[in-house]
Amino acid sequence: MKVAVLVKQTPDTAELPKVAADDVRSGSVKTTMVINPWDEFAAEEAILLGERFDADSVAISMGPSDAVDALKHALAMGVGTASLIDSSELTGGDLWTTAEALAAAVKAQGDVDLVLTGKQSVDDNSGAVYSGVACKLGWPLLSAVVRIVDIADGQITVERMVEGAMETVRVALPAVVSVGKEINEPRYPSFMGIRKANKATIPVTPASELGVTSGSGKTQWTNIRKPEERKTKCVIIDGATVSEKAAKLVDALMAEKVI
Repeated sequence: MKVAVLVKQTPDTAELPKVAADDVRSGSVKTTMVINPWDEFAAEEAILLGERFDADSVAISMGPSDAVDALKHALAMGVGTASLIDSSELTGGDLWTTAEALAAAVKAQGDVDLVLTGKQSVDDNSGAVYSGVACKLGWPLLSAVVRIVDIADGQITVERMVEGAMETVRVALPAVVSVGKEINEPRYPSFMGIRKANKATIPVTPASELGVTSGSGKTQWTNIRKPEERKTKCVIIDGATVSEKAAKLVDALMAEKVI
């Protein structure tokens, strides 16, 4: 059995961005990039499935050619191999473009039986990419999974969290499974794992070689403009008594058709 783990490199939410004088002048801010925390649960589950079912695992990510830190983290944890989709030539893409590229990368791996993903990413929080991947692959999708019960006879049985209850579901493989943080406790990469990951050569495949181009996005912004300026003025209601002020205020509101 082969398991593909989809990971993303995101800004480190536990560390404040570093801003220097040169950064202010250039309009850029330096941020530390790490593996998306939600994807660590998916990587850990792939490793556990390897121990339970003798499954091979591969981590797949999409980003610029130097965006390999997330993949190295997955390798250091214990994921078998890694692959990067180089998105540097893609412009104007959207979540559908990302899903198309990831699905194509999964197909390029050969006989993948299971795709594992995190619940969402900490930068855009859409939780939509894995749905697009499942759609592009034509595979069943299981979301909010908190336990993989068994994999046998070409089927996977999971427990997933629904509002106010737990649900046990069984579907045929191959399938896409999005996991929640309740599924496991991600391990810290060992020293030897980190050394091995730093020495690993991670293959980089341009998105164009997977058949993904800049024009594959579905979202288009065709009429971006500022809203019309609304001019306002402040009117002070004056009067000798509170009742007089209240009466004038009511008259003014009625004149403006507010009431």
